[in-house]
Amino acid sequence: MNIATNLNNIKKTIPKQVTLVAVSKTKPISDIMEAYEAGQRIFGENKIQEMTEKYEQMPKDIEWHMIGHVQTNKVKYMAPFVSLIHGVDSLKLLKEIDKQAAKNNRVIPCLLQMHIAEEETKFGLDETELNDILNLLLNAAKSNNPSFKNIKIVGLMGMATFTENQNQIQKEFQHLKVLFDTTKKHFGSATCDTIDLNILSMGMSGDYELAISCGSTMVRIGSSIFGNRNYQ
Repeated sequence: MNIATNLNNIKKTIPKQVTLVAVSKTKPISDIMEAYEAGQRIFGENKIQEMTEKYEQMPKDIEWHMIGHVQTNKVKYMAPFVSLIHGVDSLKLLKEIDKQAAKNNRVIPCLLQMHIAEEETKFGLDETELNDILNLLLNAAKSNNPSFKNIKIVGLMGMATFTENQNQIQKEFQHLKVLFDTTKKHFGSATCDTIDLNILSMGMSGDYELAISCGSTMVRIGSSIFGNRNYQ
């Protein structure tokens, strides 16, 4: 298996307007450097401590995406450098990201994670919670409230049900695309520095082509690039 070959083969299947996040979780730096040397600059990790250790040892032109579930007490460790947080699934977490970003004099881009799968174990917001958060941000901006000056909601993310049923996966992706379009239409005209919806992150190694066909603009691919996951 050649990581560079895998990466280049996958890039051939992805339209130019779709961003590839190479999911490097559990992988050693040597593997990630192979992808880096093949031109990849965006990597996704699901554990903050592991991502921080890799950030400290690797080239600084890498964009590190936090793609896993985030515990509020660990946000401070990635706040100085993280490029995008995919899984913001609560107002509490968003407030902590804003707080830690302010301490680092940064604005941290975030995706709001929507619950689209049938599995209860998946994290994510429902549509009411989504609208409540975006309205809160909008009202804070209109009133010059100092809160939420250090985060920016740049899109939505969702994970489909873990199933072989392609029709079900497609239905879930299509649902998220409709929700994304509706939300973007509703909030897109608002003059607000904290909301700029342009990313729809859905699709992984097993379903990314289906996700792209349903409108995904960002895919998270790991095993198809690096091989099977190293369990820790």
